[in-house]
Amino acid sequence: MTRSDGYLLDNQQTEAGQRFDAFAALFDPTTFRHLAGFGLGAGWRCWEVGAGGTSVVSWLAKKVGPTGTVVATDIDTSLLTEVSRAPVEVRVHDVGAEEPPGDGFDLVHARLVLVHVPDRERALRSMIQALRPGGRLLIEDADPALQPLICPDESGPEQQLANRLRKGFRSLLAERGADLSYGRRLPRLLREAGLHDVQADAYFPLTSPACAALESATVRQIRDRLVTAKLATDEEIDQHLANVAADGMDLATAPMISAWGRKV
Repeated sequence: MTRSDGYLLDNQQTEAGQRFDAFAALFDPTTFRHLAGFGLGAGWRCWEVGAGGTSVVSWLAKKVGPTGTVVATDIDTSLLTEVSRAPVEVRVHDVGAEEPPGDGFDLVHARLVLVHVPDRERALRSMIQALRPGGRLLIEDADPALQPLICPDESGPEQQLANRLRKGFRSLLAERGADLSYGRRLPRLLREAGLHDVQADAYFPLTSPACAALESATVRQIRDRLVTAKLATDEEIDQHLANVAADGMDLATAPMISAWGRKV
């Protein structure tokens, strides 16, 4: 992620840890399946970009073992203190503005990062530059424009309110430079960058306790921004949070598109 006063979802806020826990529950199985498919094992050198939480970093550390290395970077590493030990190296780093934190990596991975980075083109070049020949790149990012609704089955006033608040969230993201249709372009971008054997798939949970936890934490985290921008009232946000807690809605996420390729 990038250093920017306009970044909407600050890692320092209490809800940030709850969001990362929800991301782990929702998306770790997909991420780990892809990473394992590369043959990841002992001795690998990995760069986890925009690490945020600890789940992927911890999993990589177990796979590479004491002979490997996991460089975990983010603009805010406050949530990574518990994994800051060998084989993990934690570094404060802005992937969209700084040189890569090394080279010769066997694997570079970023999840739900580039959609927020203003200079996404530079960030992608940096990650590819850091790979060794034959190294693998896995980029996973959302595409909120592809499926913009938090409640695809808009069956009543609760769902309509949820979707209106989600539209406000998307507006706030777009105002801060987020590319809400980035995910769908990843396969083409990896090919154009010179990677080989490019493939992609998408994961789209329609309902899950983790979807509800993610929605609740996200809305609480951006509450003041929604109200200040007159996208919602405090009363509407309170009602929506109560609706989410009542567990009567099918809450989805934007599709997470995973794209991967090999450097030659």
